[in-house]
Amino acid sequence: MQLVINGEKVETKAGSVDKLLRDRLGEVPAGTAVAVDGEVVPKSEWESTQLATGAQVDILTAVQGG
Repeated sequence: MQLVINGEKVETKAGSVDKLLRDRLGEVPAGTAVAVDGEVVPKSEWESTQLATGAQVDILTAVQGG
């Protein structure tokens, strides 16, 4: 299926948010947040949130700084 991830069109077989993150990031870093079609998906729902072709997915990872 084709998704738009952080503004880039991507072809993937991942069916859920959790699978997509593991495919793209491997080990998912702490501080990672995900929104699908503008709606934030809580971490507790990553496994159960299914993705549809054309979905807009934003993946953000917090970075520490000083």
